[in-house]
Amino acid sequence: MLRRMSTYSGQKLATVVKELESFAPISWAEKWDNVGLLIEPHREKQIKRILLTNDLTEPVMSEALAKDVQLIISYHPPIFKPLTRITQSNWKERVVAACLANDIALYSPHTAWDKTCGGVNDWLSQAVNKIISIRPLEPELGAPPGTGSGRYIETNMELSQLVESLQKHIESSVHIALAVSHQPKTIIQSVGICAGSGGSLLKGIKADLIITGEMSHHELLDFTHNNTTVLLCNHSNSERGFLKVFSAKLGESLKGACEILVSETDKDPLVTVAKDVNEEQSIFVDCYKQ
Repeated sequence: MLRRMSTYSGQKLATVVKELESFAPISWAEKWDNVGLLIEPHREKQIKRILLTNDLTEPVMSEALAKDVQLIISYHPPIFKPLTRITQSNWKERVVAACLANDIALYSPHTAWDKTCGGVNDWLSQAVNKIISIRPLEPELGAPPGTGSGRYIETNMELSQLVESLQKHIESSVHIALAVSHQPKTIIQSVGICAGSGGSLLKGIKADLIITGEMSHHELLDFTHNNTTVLLCNHSNSERGFLKVFSAKLGESLKGACEILVSETDKDPLVTVAKDVNEEQSIFVDCYKQ
């Protein structure tokens, strides 16, 4: 395989990990989560090129190999449940095998990034153009103010304005479950935010609007009948946009010693299919242009 030449001096893996945990300590992650350095190559080498991705899928792994990266930062942990074997029969095992065979380190921050100030939930909150106040739904004990799970926002915007603002922010379409008494010009004064799957964290909160990635059918019915409209982005679309923001942060914290790349092949597995009423046929929306 032809290797890309790098003009970056690089950093030791331990130095990069230290900067990652300075931004979001892994101790802040949920107890059930599997975060931090998941794969450490047995041969130490300078980290000159880093690939950021929301999910480490096989297409992303191929991209990492083609771009000759030494470290992959995957927001979602590819290794979640314990692996009892590493074979070629399962895609997650193949990804792990490829990292090991090519001396590629793997780091996952997941819910530590969700909780930290300036992290994923704060990025998603920026979809609300007019923020009067913002706080975590569940503050992290012993952490700096503003750290914790989810976000609760006070605002004063029309529902239609928030829908448009969210679509622009995540650069994708959204699904809306309209509260039984809401209409497009309803004034929204409170918003609950949870990137990813927010059904359990957001359950029972009093808010005019919920923004999250995904939610079950029955959870949606409960919210809409409690006079809360729900906007769904698709799971990873509520998270992925943060990678561009973080790439600049990481590059600066590493003093420009590493090239930071954001995956071009990482994408949400769900693709919107629009119905052309005039031609009575389905048209697939190009997910790469979302």
